[in-house]
Amino acid sequence: METTWEELAPGVLRLRLPGWDETVGAVAGPEGVLVVDAGPTLDEGERVRLDLRRRLGLPVTHVVITHPHFDHVLGVGAFPGAEVYGAAGLSELLARDRPLLVEDAVRYGVDRRAAQEAADAMILPRHGVSGEVTLDLGGGREVMLANLGPAHTAHDVAVLVPGLGGMTPEVVFCGDLVEESGEPQTGPDAHLSWWPAALDRLLDLGGPDARYVPGHGAVVDAGFVRAQRDALAARAAAEGQAAPGPGSAGGAA
Repeated sequence: METTWEELAPGVLRLRLPGWDETVGAVAGPEGVLVVDAGPTLDEGERVRLDLRRRLGLPVTHVVITHPHFDHVLGVGAFPGAEVYGAAGLSELLARDRPLLVEDAVRYGVDRRAAQEAADAMILPRHGVSGEVTLDLGGGREVMLANLGPAHTAHDVAVLVPGLGGMTPEVVFCGDLVEESGEPQTGPDAHLSWWPAALDRLLDLGGPDARYVPGHGAVVDAGFVRAQRDALAARAAAEGQAAPGPGSAGGAA
């Protein structure tokens, strides 16, 4: 299947997978590639891994899981040997909830055998992110991981790729904290009252000129993120969910 990668900045790519239009990101260092999210099946993850090897001539050395939904995590078993990162507590959640991931995938149309195979092969994150963590990929390429949950889920991590030498734009992989191709999804694991504050932090990290990459949909600007933040705040208020006050502790602490 043909893939079309968008180059967002030198060495920074994204792919919109078919089906649920979820994003897979890639950041190239001199010796390896960091991948953001892994797709919904082993076949999709393997396609991403092989395609990046052909395009960049580099192995995938790091995988960051932005949140624990099947369409972003079930393909992670296709990246053996990679260092896997996620929010603090994500590894324990995924180990416990493998059967639920399978059922969610099947409910949305994934073949049960493929979903079970992916869950069985899942590589759990060895590195839990609390607050902010900077990874050095070499050659002046650094990537910052920021735990911004609870918001879309209790385990939301965004990935900030700074511009090189001030000459290229900053790129922020938002996971499903931001969605462009549909309304933000607020499932049973969402924390609506906390979500606007998470987007405030996301905007502070990326700044006004960054390119923000949603978990689903086209790349957006800071104005789009701000508008989505305001809409979520209004929704929380309408549903009687008060925003947390100053000094409240969440997963991003």
